[in-house]
Amino acid sequence: MAPPDRPRTTPQLRVVRRWSSGATCSPENAWYEKIVEDFNAAQDEVFINYQVVPGDAWDQKLKAAQAAGNAPDLYVQAGRLDTAARTGTLMELDGLIDQKVLDSITDITAEVCQYQGKFYAFPLLVEPQMTLYWNKDLFEKAGLDPETPPTSWDEMYDACEALSSVMGNGQFALNTAVDSGTFGWTTVAAQQHVAGHLPISDDWATADAEDPKYAELITFYKTLQENGWIPRQALGAGNSAQPFGEGKVAMMSQGSWGMSEIAADYPDMVEVTGVAPWVQSDGDLTREVSTIGNMKWVVDAKAKEPEATAKFIEWALGGDPEVLKPFFIDTQFTKAPARDEVTEVVNSDPAAEDAHWSDVVFDDVVPYCIPEARYPWDVNMAMGDAIQAGMLGEKAPEEALADANKEIQKVIDREGLAEVRAEMEG
Repeated sequence: MAPPDRPRTTPQLRVVRRWSSGATCSPENAWYEKIVEDFNAAQDEVFINYQVVPGDAWDQKLKAAQAAGNAPDLYVQAGRLDTAARTGTLMELDGLIDQKVLDSITDITAEVCQYQGKFYAFPLLVEPQMTLYWNKDLFEKAGLDPETPPTSWDEMYDACEALSSVMGNGQFALNTAVDSGTFGWTTVAAQQHVAGHLPISDDWATADAEDPKYAELITFYKTLQENGWIPRQALGAGNSAQPFGEGKVAMMSQGSWGMSEIAADYPDMVEVTGVAPWVQSDGDLTREVSTIGNMKWVVDAKAKEPEATAKFIEWALGGDPEVLKPFFIDTQFTKAPARDEVTEVVNSDPAAEDAHWSDVVFDDVVPYCIPEARYPWDVNMAMGDAIQAGMLGEKAPEEALADANKEIQKVIDREGLAEVRAEMEG
C-alpha cells in the first residue's frame, strides 16, 4: 500500500539491510535511516520501504525470499559478488545507472563491483581487513619506541617479548585471530605475500596448498602461541577491538574499522593508539598487506522496481557528496569512499585533522591491498583449519597443509571449479 501522501501508483522500493549492532555500527545504522527519510521527503516519484534484518538471520531470510521470488529490490552486500552475478541472482547495473555516475567510481572499488567487466553493484566503501594497532604507552613502558611499530615477523617477536614483561595475568602482548574461520579471511593477503600465490592454481584446477612458504606462515602464529604472546582462545568477537580497548592486549590485528570502535567506546585510548600496516614475513609493506573489504548495494535480478532502485542509488551513492559525508565522518575516517569527489569533501572537514590514523589507512594500507579471494569460502576454510591446527600444535604444519590440499582438491572436483573459473573469465 502506498503511503497516505502518495498516489497509489507510486513505485514502492523495498530496501533491506542486515542490522549491525554495537557502538561501532550505530553511526552506520543512523545514516541509513536518515537517507531513506530524506529521499522520501525530497521527491514524490518513489517511496522506500526500509527494513532491517538481524545479522544472524540474514542469510536464511534472504535465500528464502529469493527462492520465493520475493527478494527485496535492493540490499546491502559485503564480500565478492562473482557467484551471485554468474548464477543470475543480481541485476546488471550498466544501462540502469547513468554511465557518468558509474565512471566516477574509483578503480579499486569498481573491481569488487564488476563481473566480466559489467557492474552488478554500486560501492559504498572499501576498508582494509588487516591493520596493526599498538598501545604507545605500553610500548614506552616496555622500552620500545612508541612511534615505531614492528613491520616484519622477527620484529613482531621482539616487540612481543619486550611487551610481555609489562603485561599482567590474563593480558597478552598481541591479539590476533585464533579460530579457523577468522584465519580463513584474515590471512589471504599473507598467503599471497609469503608464497607468491594462493592455495589453488590460477585456473582453479589444482590445489596448491603444500608450498613450504605456507608452513612458514603457520610457524609464525605457532611461535606467537607457544611463547604465550597471543591468547589460546578468542578474547572477543573476531572483528572487535574490545580486548585492545580494555587494555587486555598491547597490540592487535584488526580491520581499519577497529578505530571506529576505539573512538566510540574507548575515547581515552585514541591518542595512545597507533595504526600501521600489518606485519609481513619480510617487512615489505608495499605489497599484499591486506585484503580490501567492501560494502556495496546490489539490485536483485527479479527486482520489481529496477528503475526506482536506480534512482535511489544515484541519489544516495552517486550524487551530492554531502549525502555521504556524515557516514564517513561519523565512522571516524576509517573507510575509503568509492568516489574521489566524496573523498575530497570528507577530507576537507575540520575533524579529519584530528583523525591521525586516516592518512595511514588511505595512504599506507589501501594502495597495497589485494581483493578478497574469488574462490568458494570452503577453500578459505581449508587454509584456516590448517593454520589453526598448526598453531595449536595439533598437527605439524606440513601435515596440516597436506590435509588442506586434499580438502581444497575435493572442493575443486565437487564444484567443478575449473569450469567455473573459465566461465568467470568469459
